[in-house]
Amino acid sequence: MSGRNDAIRQHFDELAPEISEWRRRNRYYHDDQTRHLQHLVGKNKRVLQLGCGTGDLLAALAPEYGLGIDISPVMIARARAKHPSLYFEEDDATSLLKLADQQFDFVILSDLVGYLDDIQRCLDQVRRFCSSETRVIVSYYNFLWEPILTLAEHLRLKMPAPPRSWLSPDDVANLFALAHFEVVRIDRRLLFPKFVPLVSWILNHIGNLPVINHACLTHYVVARPLPEPPRETLTTTIVVPCRNELGNIEAAVKRLPPFGRHQEIIFVDGHSTDGTQDEIRRVIAVYPDRDIKFLVQEGTGKADAVRTGFAAAIGDVLMILDADLTVPPEELRKFYDAIATGKAEFLNGSRLVYPMEDEAMRLLNLFANKLFAMAFSWLLGQRLKDTLCGTKVVRREAYRQIVAGRAYFGEFDPFGDFDLLFGASKLNLRIVEIPIRYRARVYGETKIHRFRHGLQLLAMVMYAYRKLKSV
Repeated sequence: MSGRNDAIRQHFDELAPEISEWRRRNRYYHDDQTRHLQHLVGKNKRVLQLGCGTGDLLAALAPEYGLGIDISPVMIARARAKHPSLYFEEDDATSLLKLADQQFDFVILSDLVGYLDDIQRCLDQVRRFCSSETRVIVSYYNFLWEPILTLAEHLRLKMPAPPRSWLSPDDVANLFALAHFEVVRIDRRLLFPKFVPLVSWILNHIGNLPVINHACLTHYVVARPLPEPPRETLTTTIVVPCRNELGNIEAAVKRLPPFGRHQEIIFVDGHSTDGTQDEIRRVIAVYPDRDIKFLVQEGTGKADAVRTGFAAAIGDVLMILDADLTVPPEELRKFYDAIATGKAEFLNGSRLVYPMEDEAMRLLNLFANKLFAMAFSWLLGQRLKDTLCGTKVVRREAYRQIVAGRAYFGEFDPFGDFDLLFGASKLNLRIVEIPIRYRARVYGETKIHRFRHGLQLLAMVMYAYRKLKSV
């Protein structure tokens, strides 16, 4: 269990004795949630609830067979005592290792996804309990309400919560798609989640109107499982651009999970001065069973390093893994699975869904990332939440087409991210983002210069507008 999960379990263990009082204080919200889920689910169904707490919501659904799962043993003990006709188990919703495979009519994740360490992995596990008729219901707080709810927690008007992910509707739909689900319904409720006679009734009926309902507190997404798509068995090349990353080289190899028919790892060094080149040679000798190659780029910068590595690659799928390992190598399996099952033709990592480790990204960088993501989403006509994440994946044949069309944009990008994104957009490739957990660097120093590179990015926005929108 991760340190984050330990912290969340401890938080809710400590909160368990107060949970009934918090539900009483916010009864208007909880009553509305219960009524809506009763409407969606109906009675006498087989229901699995992940993040069940003390089991009150599950009991209110009057299931024929109800099973509740929660990470908190104290919550589970209270649920068993309160609702002896239902079944409860302590388990981690992202692994569900203790739960035997069985099928349910409904799987409910109520106010849970923001606390999950890996939402995609959780939804992958949920598929084990789905028939073709199963419906999965996810409720979550609207990300627009983050400042209001944070203030309410400080004022003790709302139950205190550990740090969580704030998801947009596009984030949720994307995560469902990556786990082979199709969204079939979206409801939005509660523009005013406190009870004030007449005022609450008026405002919440107004909140049901189109457009206005996007400001409601709670979103409910109903999804159905899709048939498992056919999976190709592909070879992969992982290109690792590096400069002065001596302490990260062996970890990049050791932590890379197995996937695909064959893995080729290409380290492309950018004239390091800290012994990185010698370390790469040592790692090649220590791991003779791995197909590891070593190149030194002729030019400078990450874009040149990536192009050098991709030009030498033999894999069907080309991947970029930054040598700082702020994107964990373990995450690359998700990228492989998505491209091998045909969900995307170009994959981009997104660091802006899950909470980051302290010091992983400075506030100004975070703000700039979000600003540029909005700009490039508009320019490219496809949603992108994090254009600057270094992890990108593309099929080698598609990359060859990007190279062939590179003259249209020219040599404008010192980073390499936008050369690939613009090229993929020009080819009308299906671009999909994979949410990843962004880690703090443990060795070396960042190569990003906020102001100089920020100005370069601004120039690229103007350049992209001329090439993509004014034609």
